[in-house]
Amino acid sequence: MTTFISQQNKEEFIPPSPTATNPMLPKIYRVKRNHKETHDTFTLDLEPAQDREPFIFVPGQFNMLYAFGTGECAISISGNPEEPYKLQHTIRIVGGVTTALSKLKTGDTIGIRGPFGSCWPLQVAEGNDVVLVAGGIGLAPLRPAIYHILANRQKYGKVALLFGTRTPGDIPFCRELQRWKSRLDLEVLVTVDRAQASWQGNVGVVTHLIRRAPFDGINTTAIMCGPEVMMRFTIAELLKRGVSPQSIYISMERNMKCAVGFCGHCQLGPTFICKDGPVFRYDKMKFWFEQREF
Repeated sequence: MTTFISQQNKEEFIPPSPTATNPMLPKIYRVKRNHKETHDTFTLDLEPAQDREPFIFVPGQFNMLYAFGTGECAISISGNPEEPYKLQHTIRIVGGVTTALSKLKTGDTIGIRGPFGSCWPLQVAEGNDVVLVAGGIGLAPLRPAIYHILANRQKYGKVALLFGTRTPGDIPFCRELQRWKSRLDLEVLVTVDRAQASWQGNVGVVTHLIRRAPFDGINTTAIMCGPEVMMRFTIAELLKRGVSPQSIYISMERNMKCAVGFCGHCQLGPTFICKDGPVFRYDKMKFWFEQREF
C-alpha cells in the first residue's frame, strides 16, 4: 500500500520498498505468455518460477528485466495491481535486450529485480477529475493507474484518457481500449499522426485532444507518459486549461541502467531518475525538464 506524507494537502507520496532483500539479486520468473501488441511491441505475462508468492507493486513503478546471456533493461509494469499473481510488462523492441525478450517462449525464464521507483499520485487525486495522457508505448505505464481508477471509480470525478500514436497499426491494447470506450464513466479519445482511408478516428497530435476533454482544470490531476516533446506541449495545453503545475505528474523514464543509482546513467542535475522517479511532480522538475539539451 502506498504511504503518504501529510504535507501541503498530501502532495508527497512514498511507494513501497523493493520486495527483495538484495535489490541487485534477481528473482526467477517464467514466461506464461508472450503476445504481440503491434509490429514492434509485445506483452510478457510472467509468473514465479518456484515459490508462488504475490508480486506487490503500485502503479507507476518499474522492474529490471534480465534476459539471460544478454543483459537487463528497465521496463514499467503494465499489469493490474489487483492481480498480484500475474505480472505483466509491455515492451517495445529497441535494442539487444528487448529483442532477446521478444523471442522468449512459454516456459522460458527471465530474471526480475524490483519493483523500483515512485508511483502515480492516485490517492492524492481522489476527489478530483483525472486526465491521463499517453503517447505511444507510454500507455503501458499508465495502464495500472487506469485499472486502479476503474476499480475505485467512486473516488474520482470525471476521468479522461487521451492517447496518441503514429498510425492505427501502432495502437496497443486494442480490445481493452474498445472496452474502456464503451464505459459511460470514462472518456477515451485516441488520435494518430497518420492514417489510411479506413481509419475513422481522430488524426493529429494528442495535444489537440486536451481542449475536447471533459475536466475542470482547477480541480484536476493530470498524469502523463510519452516522448519528452509530447509532454512539453501537453503541459502547455493543460496549463491553458487551468491545471496547476503542482497537479501535473510526468514519468521520466530516462536511460535507466541499474535502478539503484550506482551507474549514473539516469542522473539529471541532482536527481537520479531511477531512485527519485520515474514519476515526478512537474513543478519540482520544471527547470531540468525545460533545458534544451534534455
